[in-house]
Order: sequence, then structure tokens, then C-alpha cells
Amino acid sequence: MSRISIICVGKIKEKYWNEAIAEYSKRLSRYCKLDIIEVADEKTLDDAPEALCEQIKKKEADRILEALDDKAKICTLEIKGKKLSSEGLSEFIGKQGVNGINHIQFIIGGSLGLHESVLKKSQMAISFSDMTFPHQMMRVILLEQIYRSYRILNGEPYHK
Repeated sequence: MSRISIICVGKIKEKYWNEAIAEYSKRLSRYCKLDIIEVADEKTLDDAPEALCEQIKKKEADRILEALDDKAKICTLEIKGKKLSSEGLSEFIGKQGVNGINHIQFIIGGSLGLHESVLKKSQMAISFSDMTFPHQMMRVILLEQIYRSYRILNGEPYHK
């Protein structure tokens, strides 16, 4: 069974996001082993100077880098990443198994984004949109798309 890890900055406090995450986690359990790894976020001031923002991103990056698996395919979620259709993401996930990679790690950054040290480790940068989404919502969207990908891979119906 393949393994999917989502490494994300910060905890989710809202009940409705946690319920959605739990639902998709349950649905995905028949297709893959899912891990959600939350690393601590740093307090960020609204008008923080750029140097402080870089320090914050570096601290969060150090925690992300500790969670990486050297044998996994590392995918970052970035606005400037490659845009994929649902079928394209499904194809990407399917190809990893064919290529002998049974672990994919998706990384969702904090409110300031990802530090350069994490971006350099990325083997695939994926963009869901040119828009910015709250990281809590992005986690749910990513889980839904991974679930949809497995449905496509298995020739099972899904909502279009």
C-alpha cells in the first residue's frame, strides 16, 4: 500500500476543518496509508519586516526538513508550481508507484509560505491556483484531490 504524508505548518483549531480532514482521512484509508504531520508555526506580526519574515520561515523550514523522508517523492504546494488537473494529479500519483516510489510527501507552508531550503528539496512544485488559500482550507482541498486521484486510478466514479 502506498503512503501519503502531508507535512503542514500549524495546527487546525476549527472543528469544521478537522471534521472534513477526518472524513477524507477515513475515505483514503482504503487506498493508502495517510500521515498528517503538523509542525509548529511561529507567531507572525502583520507588518513584520522582511528579515523577520525570513527568520520565521527558516524556523518553520527546519521543522519541515526534519520530517522529510529521503526515499519519498517531495512535493511542495506553491503558487508558482505546476498546475495539474485532477486527472493529472492522479497520473502523477500513479506513476510514483510504477517508478518504485511508495511514499509521497506533500508540503503546505505557513502564512508566509515556504523557505528556500524547503523549496530546494522539492522534486515537484504543484499549484492549485494563482489565488492564496488559508492553509487549513488547502489541507482539505489537497486531501479531497488525493482521494479523487485514487478514485480515478481505480476506475471508480467521482463527481465532476
